[in-house]
Amino acid sequence: MIVAVSWTVIDSLFYIFRLTEQPIPSKYSLFQKHTTETILLREVNVFFLSMLMAYVLIFFMKNFFRKTSLWINMILKACILIIAALVINFFIHFTYSTVIAKHTVSYAIESFYRNTFETPWLIQKIPEWIILFILTQLIIEINEKYSPGVFVDIMLGKYVQPKDEKRIIMFIDLKDSTTIAEKLGHKEYFKFIRDFIYYISIGLMEYGGRIYQYVGDEIVVSWPDSRRNAKKCIYALIEARKSLNKNLHSFLRNYGVVPEFKAGIHVGEVTIGEIGIIKKDLVMSGDTMNTTARIRTACNELNQKFIVSKDFLDQIKLKNWQAESLGPIELKGKNSSLELFALKI
Repeated sequence: MIVAVSWTVIDSLFYIFRLTEQPIPSKYSLFQKHTTETILLREVNVFFLSMLMAYVLIFFMKNFFRKTSLWINMILKACILIIAALVINFFIHFTYSTVIAKHTVSYAIESFYRNTFETPWLIQKIPEWIILFILTQLIIEINEKYSPGVFVDIMLGKYVQPKDEKRIIMFIDLKDSTTIAEKLGHKEYFKFIRDFIYYISIGLMEYGGRIYQYVGDEIVVSWPDSRRNAKKCIYALIEARKSLNKNLHSFLRNYGVVPEFKAGIHVGEVTIGEIGIIKKDLVMSGDTMNTTARIRTACNELNQKFIVSKDFLDQIKLKNWQAESLGPIELKGKNSSLELFALKI
């Protein structure tokens, strides 16, 4: 959606700016009627086709791109974007010719081919496309590098000075990781972990989870504290499990192992701030982080998959059979016991 809106706004500004030039540039001269209806029809095409293109790049082909090097990614994505730009311009030309200018379908197709490949129009458009493509790819790469929303916070300097915020924290950990590592060996285990983290992360980000960090086979994710985000946290946990289940055959075929995970969830205040010089990042610290890590560890001790604190459970309304009280539990490093609940979802 962000890509589609951005492309539409940029295209609108470019188009309107070009119309103010005298004479009108040749690449816009094929549109004789520069009316509000013409501009609206053009931008509707740009919006919906850009959204389709962004879906292909960001979601549909994401799994393919993660297995290739960055420079191959850039080349392949550039090719896809050029094809997408040609498709967008075809629909712009086609709809203008048939809807506004009232030409026949055959004339519209012939006219598009002639104006695109038999005039300097394509060469004139390529520099604009290249700039837009490079910016789009950089934004996508940076967004994936820092996790959605984090890069914007860094750019705005939101956490230059440390701030205390109430966050929902979830620690996810691969079950029986030592046994799996011994079975697969170092290289195959690394590939296994990479696939495991990929499919888990897809489910987490589907419901707005901000990936805080990856530590080996562990994932730490957070949400700003609210009842709505507490529900999103539960949905994200379910979606992460679904994502793994959909790819069980792939794990069995490639590794002969079915991955399972455990999770601990808690809510409380954390201190968030920027750290680093060469590689800046946002760091969260505080008792809430330590407590959540202990809750995740308690999954092994209590033989449960998903454990949450009472503080978190109070944020959402679950049916009695969806959460079972484990009673007050003594957690390592904590002076007082904490009531925990096992999720039955």
